[in-house]
Amino acid sequence: MLRSVIIMLAIIIAASGISAKTISGTVVSDNDSTAIESASCRIIDGEQFIKGVLTDHNGAFTIETDMTGALTLEISGPGFNTTEIIIKPGDKDIMLGNVFLNKNVKLDEITVTAGSLTESKGRTIIYPSVADIKASSTSIKLFQKLPLAGLEANPVNRTLSVDGGTPMILINGVPSTIDDVNALQPKNIAKIEFSRVTPARYADKGKSGFINITLKERTDGGQVYAWGRSAVNTAFVDANISASYHQGPSQFTLYYHPSWRNYQKVYDNTTESYIGEDFRTDLESHDRNPFNYHFHNIRLKYDYSPSATTLFSATFTATPSYNSSREIANTTDSQLGEYDNFNTSKSKSFTPALDLFFRKDFNDKNSLEAQVVGTLSTSDYRRNNHYIFHTGSEENYIMNVDSRRRSLISEISYIHRFSDKTSLSAGFQNTVSHSTNTYLSSDYKPVLTENNNYVYARLGQQVGKVYFSVSTGAKLFWIENDLNKRNFVRNLSSAQISWGISERWRLAAAFSYSPGIPSLTSLTDYPQQTTPYLIANGNPDLKVSDTFLYQLMPSFQYRKFNASLLVNYRDIKNFVMDDVVYIGNRMFLSHDINARKAWRTDANLNMRISDIAGFGANVSLGVGHYEAMGENWTNHLTTFQGNFTIWWNKGPYTISYWRKIPGKYLSGHYVGKDENGDALSFEYTPDKHWTFEADWMYMFDTKGTKYPAWNYSSVNPAFRERYIKNNGNMIVLSVSYSADFGSIFRQTKRSLNNSDNGSSLLKL
Repeated sequence: MLRSVIIMLAIIIAASGISAKTISGTVVSDNDSTAIESASCRIIDGEQFIKGVLTDHNGAFTIETDMTGALTLEISGPGFNTTEIIIKPGDKDIMLGNVFLNKNVKLDEITVTAGSLTESKGRTIIYPSVADIKASSTSIKLFQKLPLAGLEANPVNRTLSVDGGTPMILINGVPSTIDDVNALQPKNIAKIEFSRVTPARYADKGKSGFINITLKERTDGGQVYAWGRSAVNTAFVDANISASYHQGPSQFTLYYHPSWRNYQKVYDNTTESYIGEDFRTDLESHDRNPFNYHFHNIRLKYDYSPSATTLFSATFTATPSYNSSREIANTTDSQLGEYDNFNTSKSKSFTPALDLFFRKDFNDKNSLEAQVVGTLSTSDYRRNNHYIFHTGSEENYIMNVDSRRRSLISEISYIHRFSDKTSLSAGFQNTVSHSTNTYLSSDYKPVLTENNNYVYARLGQQVGKVYFSVSTGAKLFWIENDLNKRNFVRNLSSAQISWGISERWRLAAAFSYSPGIPSLTSLTDYPQQTTPYLIANGNPDLKVSDTFLYQLMPSFQYRKFNASLLVNYRDIKNFVMDDVVYIGNRMFLSHDINARKAWRTDANLNMRISDIAGFGANVSLGVGHYEAMGENWTNHLTTFQGNFTIWWNKGPYTISYWRKIPGKYLSGHYVGKDENGDALSFEYTPDKHWTFEADWMYMFDTKGTKYPAWNYSSVNPAFRERYIKNNGNMIVLSVSYSADFGSIFRQTKRSLNNSDNGSSLLKL
């Protein structure tokens, strides 16, 4: 068996080197057309350096490669601006003719050509067009306009999601967060790499999808960017401030992202029942739940890149936050009569973290990445549920806990390229943590520890127009607290295939298996009474759930029109759900359990058209069906959801409208509905420094943000309507300012149609 595997690998590696193509041209000066000797010509695949040469004394260069996917040719010379040429997929030789470089001077405007979209190695690669960048005041608004099927960019909450989950985000190959994305200016984004399939390396992080953002290169100099918004008719403030300075191989960056809300018009209307063998009570309550919070994300970052093959990054993050909420309710209870309850909760936390990242490309075949993240977390939580009965009696249910957590995350990843068509990667991740929770009402102080290990390997192979990858990994997870100790050993596997049928049509499919291992919190056995009828607790007997996901993804591209379809089938065995059971003496227990299984089937269609006299539109529509099954019960749900963005840009003015059509979702007995949202935006950019914007959010919706939910449990049936009236018809004003100083330039993006003749002439 081993001999057969070795022979098959040898055949694959040999076959991948059969075909090769050459890319050739002559680099000359834009000023006098003289040849530029010793100019650097480098082929890059994503973030990976493939091969490079220097021009001879005649300015000529020739690079041979057997890669047929999308590539980037980067050309630079001493004293000249750098240019990048997009090499589209294909096997033919490419003769560029003369490539003109201009002298290194500061550019007053950003020069980019029409956006380019291509597929390479199972991922979508987009070079945003000048029209999309011009019509986008923030990075989130730029993502709204891109033809990335399954991606939802929410301009109200300023979030990105892929198929309803949180994606893995990288910026210049470095793991990043949504706050980092919001701190970017659209004009600084050179390229976006996207996939709905989470790479094997990040399969253990609970992420959905993958986004890698490449920024335009800079020489020495600095940049300041400030953005802020506030609502006219409610307490609503967000801001982003960033400043960076680049000197030689070093870059220093400071981020600050504050956010504040103070909402008083928050309402809950609830009807529910508690039903036991010998007891039943029906409740109806009407609540007002004001809340306020503020948090401050502060980040200091240092990047050191002494060469194109080496990067070291150190990031210090501090995130202090404060939350406070109240529940002022009147309840009609069929057993206890009418009573009032005043529930208050407060929490504050502080989470400093240090992130060290290192990447080294030893040559065009071998790369190494390593990361270490250390975190110290402090959290204090205070909650008091106070009930005042009309008989004069009172009851208090206090849940006060202080939490202290220390964790260290380590990761190492190695990539080896047998050829331009065959790659093998492997890695190891480890998370160790030590948490202490102090329950103040009982002096119970459990110590919780975890040791999570994940090792994986992935093989990628290009065969003609077909690219496939397979990966497998092992998760070894040990957790322990004062009362319970559990060990888990599970496999994670995935497979992906992508077929470029033609320049217009592409077909992809994927499969993945992932286990859902219970968290420490859900396993902790510590009951706490929260209401006169309900006790909440963990479940130390929870089992691992198993998720099998099957995907089919055809796509079509023709000029300015893109369309794609995703069909999903998700099968979950032993899925975890919240359940309420009667335990006697008029008391009920809420905890997580393993139900038998759950299914989910959905289809999502994404269509996009842009740059038609300044107009563009991006539409996503989907239909889904849920089923969940337990002991003696089955629940079904069919739902429709979607979102769309339309925009028009003319000179310094941009008008856009975004709307979300919220869908429902089913989890065991619980049915919820996604958050609604819409926004009409007017943007004005008088110069390269300032942008002014006015938004009308939740238009004609006096109830603002709505969160209806149902519970079909036979023990605790319920309906809840929550809405935040503060958001209704909200007028939000925002302003942004950016300035560059020092010697800064941005690379020019050029799209190139591959050709076998020497007629391709690029002049910057």
